[in-house]
Amino acid sequence: MENISILEQAAKSNSKPSSNAVVAALLETEKSAKKTKIRYSFEQLIGQWQLCFITGTKKTRQKAGIVLGAGRYIPEWIAKIQIAYSAAPVAEGEDNREIGRVENSVQVGAIVLTLSGPTKFLPNNILAFDFTRIAVKLLGKTVYQGFIRGGEGREAEFFSLSVGKQAFFAYFLVEYGIIAARGRGGGLALWGLVGAH
Repeated sequence: MENISILEQAAKSNSKPSSNAVVAALLETEKSAKKTKIRYSFEQLIGQWQLCFITGTKKTRQKAGIVLGAGRYIPEWIAKIQIAYSAAPVAEGEDNREIGRVENSVQVGAIVLTLSGPTKFLPNNILAFDFTRIAVKLLGKTVYQGFIRGGEGREAEFFSLSVGKQAFFAYFLVEYGIIAARGRGGGLALWGLVGAH
């Protein structure tokens, strides 16, 4: 519980624990999750989450040097970075509880860039996703939206592809208004539920 407390404080409090303490808490929580094999559901992820803390992989840390270090908080004054999950519409007689949509938005000043696309949540707490669409807003007005990089075709084949060919997050903490995952590239991320205190 001490690790959860550190992560809650990192996501929700103004008095943040040190980056080293957060990285240690993330690693311990991940290790514990592997032992207990808690099964989460996509439904638990539905909502809007503010990115609070990230680590890079060893490779990216070597490239970034001192800038990234072992992990860092995302300063809200630079950019507001949020991820939102929503359920997919379910046709009658279908059970689509583990599929949905993702929106990843970055707000810098008056500009909001949003990437979105399909998701599927697997029994091992892996959420595969693909960003197939883009929207750009300026002062709250949409100035561009459409598919990106063959997004229409990628969206059509998304559910038939294996996770090995897709971007994903392996979630190891989904509770207390916070979520944490390891990305496909090996970095860790911590988000806090928007509106939760």
